[in-house]
Amino acid sequence: MTGLERMRQVVIYPGENGYWVVECPSLPGCVSQGKSKEEAIANIKEAIRGYIAALEQDKLPVPSPPLCEAWSLQGVREV
Repeated sequence: MTGLERMRQVVIYPGENGYWVVECPSLPGCVSQGKSKEEAIANIKEAIRGYIAALEQDKLPVPSPPLCEAWSLQGVREV
């Protein structure tokens, strides 16, 4: 896992039908969900890895997370 995968700000909020929705603002369209907050976080980690892998495979630039807003997914804070 590269630094670009580890340091991403995510936003988590309650969705429909009891699911939690989580988005990664620095990767447009990178959204996931889960039945619990923990599952949603695990799913967004996988989504971030896949998003970055797809960009790299297509030889496209990987957006860097804003330094002033970067949070490790280890320290996710609920908004």
